[in-house]
Amino acid sequence: MESQVRGGTRWKRFAVVMVPSVAATACIGVALAQGALAASFSVSGQSFKVTADQLDGTGFAQYGALDSGYNLDGSKTAHPVAVSSFKSASITNMCQSVVTPNIPLLGSVSLVLKAGGSGTPVQAENLYIDVQDLSADAVFHNIDIGVAAGNTNKGPGMKGGSEAANPYGFAQQADSATLTDVKQTAWATTAGTFKLSGLKMSVSAGTHECY
Repeated sequence: MESQVRGGTRWKRFAVVMVPSVAATACIGVALAQGALAASFSVSGQSFKVTADQLDGTGFAQYGALDSGYNLDGSKTAHPVAVSSFKSASITNMCQSVVTPNIPLLGSVSLVLKAGGSGTPVQAENLYIDVQDLSADAVFHNIDIGVAAGNTNKGPGMKGGSEAANPYGFAQQADSATLTDVKQTAWATTAGTFKLSGLKMSVSAGTHECY
């Protein structure tokens, strides 16, 4: 079975997963309030943007979660996310950017990281991306939609530990996935291994984002 998604869909409409994920996140919020779930590691007060010409992944799964963290003023907050996970992934021409605002004398400062653009893609194993917003063309092979998150068996499994995700909530999985013209905003990325070929990093004043 092959499922293909085209066009620059935004997060709330992407790949039919977002409406169920929002519902799952509401359940997670209730569980957190009741103390049934512990929050995951605290994310920073800055999201980051990532682009890639192509991401080829095997062992794909996606489920809703809640990232707890901070605003830049130190106050606590939480972000509903869709956790996209891959057993292995190959990423071509990756760019990652984060902008820190309101630095004295400088204003905004941008950190830009680029890799995988010289013929050798970025390689990742057991990759988890906590996505807030995603635009891409996507093809999924042998996809299952509506699996309980804790019962997914094609991906690397849920993060576990103190992750704020409901194992009985909505998830989808596929044997493999190919995303092209990727543009996404994320709050966290974790991986067992993350090999960045041709890594280039720059820090500069002003706002210089990948997209």
